[in-house]
Amino acid sequence: MPPKDKKISVCLVAISLGKGGSDRSCGLLSKMLTAQGYEVHLAVLNDRVEYPYEGQLLNLGEEKTSHDTFLKRFQRMGKLKKYLRKHQINFVIDHRAKNSFFREWGYKNYVYKGIKTIYVVHSYKMETYFGKTPHTFRKFYASNVANVAVSKGIKEAVERELHLSNFTTIYNAFDPDWIQKSTAEISIPKKKYVLSYGRIEDDIKDFSFLIQSFHLSQLWKENISLVIMGEGRDVEKIQQLAKQLEISDFVIFLPFMENPFPYIANAHVVTLTSRWEGFPMVLLESLALGTPVVSLDIQSGPSEIVEHGKNGLLIAKREVPLFSEALKEIFNNGLLYEECKANAKSSVSQFSIAQTAAQWSQILTNE
Repeated sequence: MPPKDKKISVCLVAISLGKGGSDRSCGLLSKMLTAQGYEVHLAVLNDRVEYPYEGQLLNLGEEKTSHDTFLKRFQRMGKLKKYLRKHQINFVIDHRAKNSFFREWGYKNYVYKGIKTIYVVHSYKMETYFGKTPHTFRKFYASNVANVAVSKGIKEAVERELHLSNFTTIYNAFDPDWIQKSTAEISIPKKKYVLSYGRIEDDIKDFSFLIQSFHLSQLWKENISLVIMGEGRDVEKIQQLAKQLEISDFVIFLPFMENPFPYIANAHVVTLTSRWEGFPMVLLESLALGTPVVSLDIQSGPSEIVEHGKNGLLIAKREVPLFSEALKEIFNNGLLYEECKANAKSSVSQFSIAQTAAQWSQILTNE
């Protein structure tokens, strides 16, 4: 807990609070730190605020226009700099992706100058948080008071590639509020379905692989549907693939939902077929609601969450026949399914709010 005689002020910086798992975890972190007694602020760069949060919000995205210029971006950076100093922020916890050296130089040496800074890395793909030349970004991370990786896989990769010693692993937590939110009605028939959700960007999430696996499994012949929930540039591409494979009647597309939890709770199984992740919130959210998962064993995250045969199935290779067999197994092997379902909630107890909040508090108070 922060010292009683001085309230530590923290500002979380994110692209938005309404796009994906990293945004949801940022919102939850604001709630955890507020509950711990910190003065919490949030600064978002895009005008998209859909996930719950606590603290004072600076929405810089409200000032964006269709004719955004370098000058306007620099002015927004200046506004963030003034905000941080006005509120005497002690720590900045930066969740943004980082791929432009000159932009990050500006944040580090202008916006955050004189403030203790912590960077959070949410993806295993080095380029996302260290640009195309990771070693040029190394000094930004090395000068931080700490850096947080959301999985052990990320931490090990950064230490191996860049020899940074100021990284620690703090997993994203699950929010007990998800259970209460999961009781709402869903807009599809309550029959058995496979659920996959997230940004529909095929080069990352590989929904094409999922469609092909579902087609080969022939579960659709048993009146089992595949539900894909989300938005992104490849929606039409994935819809067209389902049509080509003549299973479009059994593939349901739903838009992004601020509250996906009723659909997760009612799913027979949730899948993950991404090419890479960091700490996939899809798996944590599903297991926390008692829904087993079938996931590719990608880097990183799934092997730190899924125990094969205990709370779901972990598939070693990106091969359509293997994944389709796993889908059939989770539907047709009743004993396996009940075992995974019975273990789902307890299997994520290590990702509790209490444990995650304590780790964050330890970093902030130690520094």
